[in-house]
Amino acid sequence: MRLVPRQRLRSRVNVTVVVVAVGVTAIDAVAKYWARHALAHHAVHVGGAVWLRLRYNSGISFSLNSSGPLVTSIVTVAVALVVVAVGLNAASGTPAVGFGLLIGGGLANVVDRLSASPHQVTDFVALGSFPVFNTADVAITAGFITLVVASLSGEKLLAR
Repeated sequence: MRLVPRQRLRSRVNVTVVVVAVGVTAIDAVAKYWARHALAHHAVHVGGAVWLRLRYNSGISFSLNSSGPLVTSIVTVAVALVVVAVGLNAASGTPAVGFGLLIGGGLANVVDRLSASPHQVTDFVALGSFPVFNTADVAITAGFITLVVASLSGEKLLAR
């Protein structure tokens, strides 16, 4: 029988990743709850090309694959699980924030999709002719950009 040192048995979960992910998920849940109620009967013009307009998306980003919500749900959950598995081992600092944003945004959209009937994500921010999106989508985009910038600047993304 081979013994494993205690240090290797401890989890190396980055707390920053968890805190950012939980924060993003909570903010998104509140925003979508508000949007489903406040925007149910009318859109709100914020200013310029910005509108708050309630839409439901059965596909993925930009309504791709909107005809197959079951497949979309399965693929989305699989991708989210991979990002979580990798992201919980993020290096401290910028990479942890980037992975937290990605995980939180992905988790928020998965929860929204799986809890809705039919399985659709609530979108409510419209910028001109750009597709309607939500706060989770903003977090995913910001997380991706954060990780790309961190990587290009030479930061290690994962703690090892």
